[in-house]
Amino acid sequence: NKIYLTQTDTTVGFLSQDKKKLNAIKNRPLNQAVLREVDSLETLKQFVRVPNKFKNKVRKAKKTTFIYLNGESFRVVKDKRHLEFLKKFKWMYSTSANLHGKNFNEKWAREAAEVIVEDKRGFFEGKASNIYKLSKNRIKKIR
Repeated sequence: NKIYLTQTDTTVGFLSQDKKKLNAIKNRPLNQAVLREVDSLETLKQFVRVPNKFKNKVRKAKKTTFIYLNGESFRVVKDKRHLEFLKKFKWMYSTSANLHGKNFNEKWAREAAEVIVEDKRGFFEGKASNIYKLSKNRIKKIR
């Protein structure tokens, strides 16, 4: 249940299997929903059922987060470097490595994390994932 600082497939992020710890570190309400990254479609199936109409879109999507009918959000990671880390855990909660509403501050992020996982890319702020909300028959772009 440690907090890891790592470069995700989209941006620098804090990852943990403890959602409350992530929310506390970012000064957000402890029960606020947090995205989960999963290492495969098989792992995703353990948490949610993908509506038949959108199975192909979810399978092919890169750097895309989907909010499912149960209100939970997931992103299947396809980036090889980040996946190497994530496979050890199968899934983790993930959030950007910054204080709520603030920009990335590497010094603060390094101090806030319990474990720093850095690869040859270093840390960089990339484009946030696209977010889509799924219902049984419709899909709505959120971001």
